[in-house]
Amino acid sequence: MTFLFPLIRLALPVALLLAPVMSHGAITLGGTRLIFTAPSKESSILVKNQGAQDIMIQSWIDPDDVSETAQDREMPFAITPALSRLGSNRQQLLRVFYYGKGANQQQESVYWLSVQEIPPKSADENILQIALRQKIKVFYRPVGLPGSAAEAPKQLQWKINAKGLEVTNPSAFHVSLSSLKLGVGSLTYRVKERMIKPGSTVTLPISGWQGTLSSTGTVEFECVNDYGGLDKFTAVTR
Repeated sequence: MTFLFPLIRLALPVALLLAPVMSHGAITLGGTRLIFTAPSKESSILVKNQGAQDIMIQSWIDPDDVSETAQDREMPFAITPALSRLGSNRQQLLRVFYYGKGANQQQESVYWLSVQEIPPKSADENILQIALRQKIKVFYRPVGLPGSAAEAPKQLQWKINAKGLEVTNPSAFHVSLSSLKLGVGSLTYRVKERMIKPGSTVTLPISGWQGTLSSTGTVEFECVNDYGGLDKFTAVTR
């Protein structure tokens, strides 16, 4: 009997590999981000079912901090409908409301909107069904913030340190880097991109770095704008 449990643990992954898998990816969202600009307390996004079957969709909002969940703290948003049936080749407006309190009023806040497709039950019990989930960022901008989200990428401050490329965001807005390159002399290096939070300083790894701390480089980067498009910028390290 002592050998039974290891055998079961080995057999389960094998069984999953052998079972037919049916994944669904019928839904599409009408945008890559949702933005609240105070004093507006409502924003919306279109959800489309491009599949051949009716489906259920479930939607919710999570904090940006991966160590937290919506249950750990009260989210300042409500979604309607949170759970609904969406017919084949039909679309539905997903409305998100801000309660009027709970979000940071000194800088832009970011959350995640998840929209999960719940596929209909298969008549074949041997088929393993997989429900797919889409996530987009939700930005909340309080009244009176200095500057603008469009100008924030130009305010980024760049510096080469011992661990990589240091970037400081002095603005009150998030900057979502999409691509990032560092040019030093005749060499160009790829740099790991990420979202830079307001008032934060982070160091990004430089792939194959061979320079020195005294090196001066040119930073070429792209940022995601409010419409999901990419804007290009150039800066010099200090």
